[in-house]
Amino acid sequence: MKTSLRIRIFLSMLFLVLAASILIAGVTIYQYSEEAKALHIDKLERKEKAIKSNIQFIFRKTYYPVDTESLNLIFKERIYEIQEIHNEEIDIYDLKGNLIKSSYASNFQQDTLKLQIKPEILSDLEESSDRRVVVDFKVDGQRHQSLYTYITDAYFKPIGILNIPYIEDDGFLDANLKEFFKLLLQVYLLMFLAAIAIAYLLSNYITKSLKLVGQRITQTKFNQRNEKIGTEKLSVELKPIINAYNKVIDELEESAVKLAKSEREQAWRQMARQVAHEIKNPLTPMRLSVQDFQRRFDPADAEAVSKLQEFTQKIIQQIDLLSSIASAFSSFASMPAQQNKLIDVSETIKLATGIFSEENIRVSIPKEKIYINFDKTQLIRVVTNLLKNAIQATSEKDEPKIVVQLSQDQDFVFLSISDNGIGIQEENQEKIFEPKFTTKTSGMGLGLGMVKNIVENYKGSISLHSKPNKGTTFTIQIPKK
Repeated sequence: MKTSLRIRIFLSMLFLVLAASILIAGVTIYQYSEEAKALHIDKLERKEKAIKSNIQFIFRKTYYPVDTESLNLIFKERIYEIQEIHNEEIDIYDLKGNLIKSSYASNFQQDTLKLQIKPEILSDLEESSDRRVVVDFKVDGQRHQSLYTYITDAYFKPIGILNIPYIEDDGFLDANLKEFFKLLLQVYLLMFLAAIAIAYLLSNYITKSLKLVGQRITQTKFNQRNEKIGTEKLSVELKPIINAYNKVIDELEESAVKLAKSEREQAWRQMARQVAHEIKNPLTPMRLSVQDFQRRFDPADAEAVSKLQEFTQKIIQQIDLLSSIASAFSSFASMPAQQNKLIDVSETIKLATGIFSEENIRVSIPKEKIYINFDKTQLIRVVTNLLKNAIQATSEKDEPKIVVQLSQDQDFVFLSISDNGIGIQEENQEKIFEPKFTTKTSGMGLGLGMVKNIVENYKGSISLHSKPNKGTTFTIQIPKK
């Protein structure tokens, strides 16, 4: 889960304060360590200078020859005098590193006393430019230094080696350091608390404008007027973002106007296509019926009057349908408004199928009356659309067959229209009810979409079962209540 920008800014500022505090503490410790080293070296150098001056004074007063062999005699008692004056233990070695004299009370019984200087120390001492070597070591956790330097005669000729052991006592410095860190920790604690408050306020201040932009962007809708964001009180960094947002708002409003205009034009075109389609549907069977009536009508027939009346009634029914379509279009409304009435479904199916002259259409209707609340004109439109599609699907069949079947149960009325035509490909079955989709070379593809809309407006449903080259069945289910 990603953290918000405000939290990241807040944590980053605290991290910077904490990192700075740790860095200052680290630099302080390092500085203390370097100062301690410098202090110890300075003290050791001063001790060395003072002891060597004392040794030269002893050389000037002695009656023994100032050479390596006489060092034991010269410092037999004087070494303790030096130790007492300088409060420092010393060891004197010959040039080969063998111990000659030590100021330790029990000379060779001390664990820390070395009877001979290590060869590597002698080698470093010979190669040293200032004729001195400082060795660092620890005893029982306590840091020690041991300085080795040459003892020279009056002519600066080395005659022995002086060793000054030195304990690095950092007690005073450590106490000062602890006091310093104690004070520093208190200051850091106050600084950290202040940093938390400042970081919180700054993170809120920095992200306030971004939060406003985010809210405005979230509230931006295509179908409403969107308010622009003022740039007067914003920082320089945010102004380009806000200007870009305001520009997009202008473009969005422009696009909305264009889209609304385009949608209106598209709606007009769609309505025109649908009206043309709806008018064309009844005209075709009317033309066929008139032609068939003209061909078969015999004025001398005893039933000529009744046949003429039946034919007239069918034509008037289709003319009424055309009139309702024209009225709906002229009144700028949807295709004929629903007029829910209790209608006889069986009688309506007979009227809808009667205008078709095809002999291959078989109608199966129960003897009992079936009533539903439906718009009679729209039900006729549904049946004629499906029958027209079935006739077109069976036009190339040697033995075309179309079956219209009506049935019911306790809650629903079922109407199915089946044919043995060319069928519908499986990949097209899901799209067949979409507006403008058609597999025909002519027509606008609005018929089945219109049928589906009418049926669903009455809380009904339409389903399709089809197999290529075997036929298609449309089943409509309409609730009785």
